[in-house]
Amino acid sequence: MRGTVTPERSCVSVRCQQGLPSTIATEEDERKASQYFWITPRKLHLANYWCVWLRVFAMPVESGSSAASRQAKQKRKSHSLSIRRTNSTEQDRGGLQRDLMESQDSKLPVSLRSNLLDLFGQIEREFENLHIENLELRREIETLNDRLAAEGQTLEGGDLAKGALKTKASHSTSQLSQKLRTTYKASTSKIVSSFKTTTSRAVCQLLKEYAGHRDGIWDLSVSRTGPLVLGTASADHSAMLWSIETGKCLLKYVGHQGSVNSIKFHPTEQMALTASGDQTAHIWRYMVQLPTPTPATDLTQQQQPPPYEEDGELSDREEPDGEGEGPSECPCVRVAATTLRSHQGVVIAADWLVGGRQVVTASWDRAANLYDVETSELVHSLTGHDQELTHCCTHPSQRLVVTSSRDTTFRLWDFRDPAIHSVNVFQGHTDTVTSAVFTAGDNVVSGSDDRTVKVWDLKNMRSPIATIRTDSAVNRISVSVNQRVIALPHDNRQVRLFDMSGVRLARLPRSNRQGHRRMVCCTTWGEDSASCNLFSCGFDRQAIGWNINIPALLQEK
Repeated sequence: MRGTVTPERSCVSVRCQQGLPSTIATEEDERKASQYFWITPRKLHLANYWCVWLRVFAMPVESGSSAASRQAKQKRKSHSLSIRRTNSTEQDRGGLQRDLMESQDSKLPVSLRSNLLDLFGQIEREFENLHIENLELRREIETLNDRLAAEGQTLEGGDLAKGALKTKASHSTSQLSQKLRTTYKASTSKIVSSFKTTTSRAVCQLLKEYAGHRDGIWDLSVSRTGPLVLGTASADHSAMLWSIETGKCLLKYVGHQGSVNSIKFHPTEQMALTASGDQTAHIWRYMVQLPTPTPATDLTQQQQPPPYEEDGELSDREEPDGEGEGPSECPCVRVAATTLRSHQGVVIAADWLVGGRQVVTASWDRAANLYDVETSELVHSLTGHDQELTHCCTHPSQRLVVTSSRDTTFRLWDFRDPAIHSVNVFQGHTDTVTSAVFTAGDNVVSGSDDRTVKVWDLKNMRSPIATIRTDSAVNRISVSVNQRVIALPHDNRQVRLFDMSGVRLARLPRSNRQGHRRMVCCTTWGEDSASCNLFSCGFDRQAIGWNINIPALLQEK
């Protein structure tokens, strides 16, 4: 089709007959046109120019790229269709607005209703235009993807001297290959993780559940001397001692008036140290007789209570209510042998110094106190933290204390020289340091709400020697004495095991039928036990005993 201007009609037309050359209208044509079509000579001149423009651009374009010409035609066609659609819908909307205003009975004034309908019509037109643009962009993206895919296929056998186009195509191909590699790596890592989880179930078995507390369990510990018992500290104002083998409650301490936040056993005697929200720490003695143990079985194969939803919260009727054979049959201790008072806030943690003649307590009053056990007197008040303390720990063989705080730091206090008490401040975290513990060697391991765990060397603590990054906040961690494996309790109900170099070893099995159903608060190792060698507790009111085959885990690594 070629655009022409014919003298017979004296106006712009598109001639579809023989493709005659276009002509420019004469003055006589302009006069005739002005008589019949009310077109001024000026408008006719503009029409002539428009005709010439059509004549030029309506000619078939001879090009080597047929795909590009088709794409341009499709764009012009879709654009014209969208314009016609918009114009037609505007006319339809105008009639629709009139019909609505006439048919509906409304208390709004007619002018207000008209403005509202007009505004909503504008919004609808905007969304329609966005929808049309979205469709066009999708078509362009599909075209570009097809072209990139075709260029990527021809790259391998093509000539290397194709210039900038080939460089761009190779860059796009490299990006595409990188995406494929990333997707492949993610999918394969999921497969590997599933295999690791299956393997972990074989070497990490849930053996015992210790249920009986009426509220969440903050802390737990294993006695260092016989008889071997498990101690738990709960928000229900009590501490309990359990038989590790049978899972039965042996003794219950109810001397505190607030939440019991920590429990630690004396290194050589049958004494326990508990810290409480009543601003005191108690030292109390216990005497228990272990029941006859029954053969240990793997609870992962037993029928558990009704399944819990993976992400659901427990209702009160689903929680253990504390009634039953555990607490009802336990003898109670109500009076402490020694009460340590001097804090002005919640005592969040306490621990024995080596030898058991002194204890250290950490409080929300931003201080840690060192007491003499025999006289109950305050020996030192360790101040310097800017916010509340969260934990304290003592070295197993030296007079060293480490305190953690909400001020994102932990401090190392040295009491090896009676004349000089040095302190070192470490700023390796960006959020609350929930715990920092010593290992049997010369290391300190710190965990934080910033979802990291860091391993430090006591000889050079300027920077950590290993950093473990997790997906959830870390609570009170523990390190095994013999194998040096770190157990991390998380807010997301998981317990993970890492070695000292930061390599993940396993994740303890957890499903809607077994494991913790709420935040895991603490872990502790009991490597002297014949059955369970790792224990965890949480706010689901229970403690769990695990059997971890550490040599098998290290061999898998």
